[in-house]
Amino acid sequence: MTLTEPSKRPTVLAIFLIIAGAIGFVAAFALTLDKFALLENPQAQLSCNFSVLIGCSKNLNSWQGAVLGFPNPLIGVACWPAVIAVGVGILAKARFARWFWILFNLGILGALVLVIFLIDQSIYALFVLCPWCMVTWSVTIPTFLAVTLYNLKTGNIPVPASVRRVAGALYSWVPLITIVCYAIVAVLAQIKLDWLHNI
Repeated sequence: MTLTEPSKRPTVLAIFLIIAGAIGFVAAFALTLDKFALLENPQAQLSCNFSVLIGCSKNLNSWQGAVLGFPNPLIGVACWPAVIAVGVGILAKARFARWFWILFNLGILGALVLVIFLIDQSIYALFVLCPWCMVTWSVTIPTFLAVTLYNLKTGNIPVPASVRRVAGALYSWVPLITIVCYAIVAVLAQIKLDWLHNI
């Protein structure tokens, strides 16, 4: 079994994974409860419904809200605890095999792909911004960036030394890169929905 060989335990990454996982889980759980409420009463007024432009009901009732045939929030309820567990494991001085990091990264990549799809659908098809969905987006993006750059810089994902150096340099810039990603989504939403004037 090949183990990762970072020079020291990635404590900052571990703490971030725990916090991001907890935030993502809370958002997914809240959306799950909202979905239950809509199943009981399709006309239910959810606490996350603020206006025609900002609310959860339209997303949850759409086919995009159940991409795999069941409500999307259940994916978060099932998967965010795994992110928390990895963070706790790192703090407990667990050393994960390379294959584990690669599979973990692939799982987070899948989450990012789903989030990008849902961002696109929210803005360009449903024309509504779901608050709890946006919370999920806000933690999925930096989680993908942090884990991917960590795996690249430590060699968990086999890449040339030059790529490892670039990833190492970018790793400390994850917060700024994340803000840029947020800004891009906000600009796209503003152009299409003019949300600043319609909230």
